[in-house]
Amino acid sequence: MLQKTSKLFTPLFISGCIILLTGFAIRASFGIFQIPIADQFNWLRSEFSMAIAIQNLAWGIGQPIFSVIAEKYGDRKAIFLGALTYALGLVMSSYAVSPEAHQMLGILIGFGIAGTGFGVILAVIGRTTSAENRSLALGVATAAGSVGQIVGPTIANALLLTMPWSEVFLIFAVAIIAVLAVLPFMKTDIPAESQKLEESLSHVFKKALCDPSYSLLFLGFFSCGFQLGFITAHFPAFITEMCSAIPQNSILRSMGVSTVSSLGAFSIALIGAANIVGAIAAGALGKHFPKKHLLSLIYLGRTLAASAFILTPMTPDTVVLFSITMGALWLATVPLTSGLVAHIYGLKYMGTLYGLIFLSHQLGSFVGVWLGGKFYDQFGSYDLVWWVGVGVGAFSAIIHLPVKEHPLELRLKIAR
Repeated sequence: MLQKTSKLFTPLFISGCIILLTGFAIRASFGIFQIPIADQFNWLRSEFSMAIAIQNLAWGIGQPIFSVIAEKYGDRKAIFLGALTYALGLVMSSYAVSPEAHQMLGILIGFGIAGTGFGVILAVIGRTTSAENRSLALGVATAAGSVGQIVGPTIANALLLTMPWSEVFLIFAVAIIAVLAVLPFMKTDIPAESQKLEESLSHVFKKALCDPSYSLLFLGFFSCGFQLGFITAHFPAFITEMCSAIPQNSILRSMGVSTVSSLGAFSIALIGAANIVGAIAAGALGKHFPKKHLLSLIYLGRTLAASAFILTPMTPDTVVLFSITMGALWLATVPLTSGLVAHIYGLKYMGTLYGLIFLSHQLGSFVGVWLGGKFYDQFGSYDLVWWVGVGVGAFSAIIHLPVKEHPLELRLKIAR
């Protein structure tokens, strides 16, 4: 068995955070490329949106696959394969000149994100952290992804001012390969024998699928993906088209945000900055309060924030206020949902069980990104997609309440 440590900032933990930070820095920047790529090739908005949507769907499909690889053959092998796939997808995308090529290569990029993302990394951290620190550790690791969300769009926007988007993709490919330098520090226990592991996983997986709480978590995570996918992919373009000019005396100008296009990248970075606090706070609160209640409050908060934002005349100030509010709730769901999976179903197969629930998140992300581009081309605005996001957010706020938060084995023993 892995030796759990009471220390939080171990070399393994720090290495996992670096991998998440880098992978999410690249992933969070794709919305910045919406307008440059569409303008160069004279594409409809929905065409590059579909590439991002497919990328998110492939991420969801790849997450349980890479989790199984990690549990069978070792975490480092899964991460190494994920980084190589990520880099290959970016390199090939830099040479793609048709919507279909970008859409197909989105599959490679999505699988690469899965191999370097939450499913694999959080499972390692969850297994190697003491129960006392686990919720907080998952929150801090999630926040590392938010740091990537700050630096990724900002770097992408700065690079696009000096070079074509294709060259930026190549730089990002080098960055994800470079992160493999920390892989030696991600060493954990030798995986169990394959046959035994498969039998055990099959048994645990069957019990989880028969548990209504697992189904509720799966359904509830859909809206999280819908909202995050839509905002990440379309918010920069939405702001660029909807906001008025930034006033000369604006505080934003003193921060280097002098154009509305810069405000798009700044808003995504601001969401990431606010989520550093939100994710860590959610992880800390998850130790003391029922996680399902915290999740319901987070989804309720998102619903109210989005409703207020689209009902209020848009200005740079409302964009900043919404970005901070939504950012505080952005990935706060991740440490709570993954923590619930670990608490209810155990740590051994946390990666695979959470990976399947994360597939629901990415199905929502696919729909949010695709629907955003489709409705924009059809109606000339994003208004209807915003209201769909409000509806699914309210649904998730309700559906988490019946979740039974006690360990499944304990509930089965009581039932007998």
